[in-house]
Amino acid sequence: MSGHATPEPMTARRSGPLKGRAEVPGDKSISHRALIFGAMAVGETKITGLLEGQDVLDTAKAMRAFGAEVTQHGPGSWTVHGVGVGGFSEPADVIDCGNSGTGVRLIMGTMATTPITATFTGDASLRKRPMGRVTDPLSLFGARAYGRQGGRLPMTIVGAADPVPVRYALPVASAQVKSAVLLAGLNAPGETVVIEKEPTRDHSERMLLGFGAKLSVEKTAEGHVITLTGRPELKPQTVAVPRDPSSAAFPVCAALIVEGSDILVPGVSQNLTRNGLYLTLVEMGADIEFQNPREEGGEPVADLRVRASNLKGVEVPPERAPSMIDEYPILSVVAAFAEGRTVMRGVKELRVKESDRIDAMARGLEACGVRIEEDEDTLIVHGLGAGGVPGGAVAKTHLDHRIAMSFLVCGMASKSAVGVDDASPILTSFPIFEGLMKDLGADLSRG
Repeated sequence: MSGHATPEPMTARRSGPLKGRAEVPGDKSISHRALIFGAMAVGETKITGLLEGQDVLDTAKAMRAFGAEVTQHGPGSWTVHGVGVGGFSEPADVIDCGNSGTGVRLIMGTMATTPITATFTGDASLRKRPMGRVTDPLSLFGARAYGRQGGRLPMTIVGAADPVPVRYALPVASAQVKSAVLLAGLNAPGETVVIEKEPTRDHSERMLLGFGAKLSVEKTAEGHVITLTGRPELKPQTVAVPRDPSSAAFPVCAALIVEGSDILVPGVSQNLTRNGLYLTLVEMGADIEFQNPREEGGEPVADLRVRASNLKGVEVPPERAPSMIDEYPILSVVAAFAEGRTVMRGVKELRVKESDRIDAMARGLEACGVRIEEDEDTLIVHGLGAGGVPGGAVAKTHLDHRIAMSFLVCGMASKSAVGVDDASPILTSFPIFEGLMKDLGADLSRG
């Protein structure tokens, strides 16, 4: 069973200006999907730029367990020999997805319409996260799920022997749920339809089209209506994974709040379903130039030139939440160094991420001397201006990589050092975080 046996504390101290080039890892969402879609294609899919964090490595291991041949050839360079849609074989052991909600939910969807049985588990954080939001729609296809009370891992999924297509309106704005339903629909006859009131990240739709599936997206009064024709033969692809905008958020935000900083973050995905943080930062007065816009691997990308800025608090529209749901923790740190208050509404989804991220950020920022207001669906940060955050606290990360990185960024600009009780979860998504930030000039130390 996965988990972090020994906590690894880390501390960040106020540093000089951050300077240089920050080459962040490949996009985590696209990396998961590249492995899974490659496993469902017939033939060899080649992947470059794959994120080699623990979350994605766990997905690679899972694809092997279901019968695909997954091989690493060098840093970021992988191939997947797929088994075709509906070709998964029954795994011999429990599938351990570590810390990855994306991995486990997408894989559940992928196998739910194949007549096999698989049991899933994960680390202590993942075992607390609700799976009913995925298993409920998967049951409409004919799959059955047996888990712990509250629909939690460990959980056994019995795939449907005779799956039927479904029409499903998402009750929550979740790319994971949408993708799980679409992946299940691949091996169901006829047309599977997913309706989302608010658009969420569209990597699955883009990749489905790239691998040769028949899929359409229509805007209607109901919202975005996605129609997928089942049982295609997916064709292997060459996938170039762009750099992750969620990982790029950490050096970008650090440069904005550390006085005198000037960095370049090349090749960052500018997918419109992922760019909410960057829109918000610009509204706050951030000095960010989006240079050399281009397309890589079917995704829009740009190089980001970022300079330290005097920021002001803003109200973030709740409809922006799906495009920046993973970035609210680091945005709340930036808000602490802005003038005035920043209001984040429509963020209740943060309560069921790797941790209760609203609570984790609120308690940690309060310990650093920042005034916070919160309710179930709202986080309000009262900013103290550039260099105004006292710091001097050790934040609890709750096995959450984004909480850990957010508070370490906070410490880079606070008056006194900020520590985290456990930095080991960072390996799940951004294994080079420590080295990259030190190369830019950050003062990070272990212990």
